[in-house]
Parts: sequence; C-alpha cells; structure tokens
Amino acid sequence: MPADPKSVMRRFFDGVNSGDLSVIDDLVADDFVEHEPLPGIAPDKEGVRQFFESFRSAFPDFHMELHESIAEGDLACGRSTTTGTHQGEFMGISPTGKRIEVQGYDLVRIRDGQATEHWGLLDGLTMMQQLGAIPEQAPA
Repeated sequence: MPADPKSVMRRFFDGVNSGDLSVIDDLVADDFVEHEPLPGIAPDKEGVRQFFESFRSAFPDFHMELHESIAEGDLACGRSTTTGTHQGEFMGISPTGKRIEVQGYDLVRIRDGQATEHWGLLDGLTMMQQLGAIPEQAPA
C-alpha cells in the first residue's frame, strides 16, 4: 500500500471515480476525523462512505478530476473539479437531469498509508445554482 500522501490521495480519487468504494476500507483509518462534516453525515469513516454513496447514487456519472496535488510531511492537498449529471435525489432535491461542474480543495493527513483527517471545501453554492435549487445571482 503506498504511504506517500500524494499517492494515497490519487488512489482514493481513482477508486471513488471507478465506483470502487472499497478504497474507503483500505485508505481511510478507523479513527478518521472529518473536519468539514455535512448535516446528517457522521464526521468519521462511515460518514465518508455515506457521503460517496449518496453522491454516486444522485450522480451516477460522478467524477472527481484531481488537477494538482502537493505534499508536505504527512499532509497532501489537492485541487479538483467534480462533475456529474443529477439522476437521483440529492439533499432533498428531485432529479433534474442537470449537469454539475464544481471546484473543490482537499487537505488530508496520512498516517501509515491511510487518511486520518480531512479538511475540504466544495463549491456548494455553485452546485446548488447549477441544480436550480438556488437562483443564480444577476450580473451587477
């Protein structure tokens, strides 16, 4: 199992993109802590699984493109674009058939080849605007 933080991050993205959520068992530590939890999702390893199951159910073509990653010590940081087509219920929103494309950043602490902590930002406002759940702001 690769222990380099950038390799762990890349392997996680590749697994989730392929629909192989067993990467969560392999690459997320049992004592994992999510520092940016979503409402209704536990900030732990099981919450990671629930988050990705929910996204993959709502967006069957869900894909995270990792553009760059950098590592320092036990931390890896990556910039990504998440895309998908809204085909299933998501956060109470009925399927719209609309496509999302949103930017995100992830900072992950790696210990012994597994993620132990995660801090992240996903442009949820843009995603909700793309789904039509929030009106887009009129140009100034």
